[in-house]
Amino acid sequence: MTTDPLARAKRHDVRTNGIRMSVLEQGDGPAVVLCHGFPELAYSWRHQVPALADAGFRVLAPDQRGYGDTDAPADVAAYDIHHLTGDLVGLLDALGIEKAVFVGHDWGGIVAWSMPLLHPKRTAGVAGVNMPAFPRAPAPPVSIFRAMFGERYYVVHFQQPGVADAELARDPRRVFTQLMRRPVPLEQLAARAIGPDGKMRSLVDAVFGDDAPGEPLLDADELETYARAFEKSGFTGPINWYRNLDRNWETTPQLAGARIEVPSLMVAADLDPVLRPEMAAQMASFVPDLETVLISDCGHWTQQEKPAELNRVLIDWLSRRFPPRGA
Repeated sequence: MTTDPLARAKRHDVRTNGIRMSVLEQGDGPAVVLCHGFPELAYSWRHQVPALADAGFRVLAPDQRGYGDTDAPADVAAYDIHHLTGDLVGLLDALGIEKAVFVGHDWGGIVAWSMPLLHPKRTAGVAGVNMPAFPRAPAPPVSIFRAMFGERYYVVHFQQPGVADAELARDPRRVFTQLMRRPVPLEQLAARAIGPDGKMRSLVDAVFGDDAPGEPLLDADELETYARAFEKSGFTGPINWYRNLDRNWETTPQLAGARIEVPSLMVAADLDPVLRPEMAAQMASFVPDLETVLISDCGHWTQQEKPAELNRVLIDWLSRRFPPRGA
């Protein structure tokens, strides 16, 4: 049996922004909110919650809107960036917290980088894990992805109501066995991205095709936690985040040319095949107070692949920029 790293954390519900949100909480001190990505859970931060709490921080890791034990509204528009960031503001309100540092991985990184732009008074700092901040796109994002990668690209495929949701829900255990793997040389993944017809494989094709390269990342207990959660909640809420990409763009014209004016950290992983480290190079032009760190021999699932390294990076930065009392 896997030792439970969250044994000392408290799971409780809060009412926020019109929904019930399930939150893991541990520790006292400056507040740090950990925002998971797709398709994940607060559980994805199981190695960071106790480490950051022991370092003197009050750590909050929610199952975000549509995920895990948190409510999943039926309306697609209820998953736009205003709702997703509003949920975190409501979380702080519910717990009597004025400001927090937001740490986000993957899609959670988009939410975290949006916090200082949409809610600057509630944001002390931001750390992106794998996901860099980007300036506002010159056109609706889905049209850009469609032009670059075609209809099978997962972001484009996800726009079809109900289709990818049902496909992935056929076998959540297979989804996590295939997606959460230890990294391999990028050339292996690039070769596998093209199907036998010479066209890009969809995410669903990749999940339900032949086994992905690399060793499975999750042990039996960890796999069971993810599979059980998504068997219960499904994939529609998480995929609805993608269905709001164009709405997010359309409703935030004021962010053109915006700067992120809080202490910021970017943690890149050298073997992430999608969020490549070089994508963060452009951040220096609009994130003036930025530190960057590269974690080696690490793929996309950084907080689970290299937990000790990520913990050291986060604790070092947090302790210097937001020192706990008595530190």
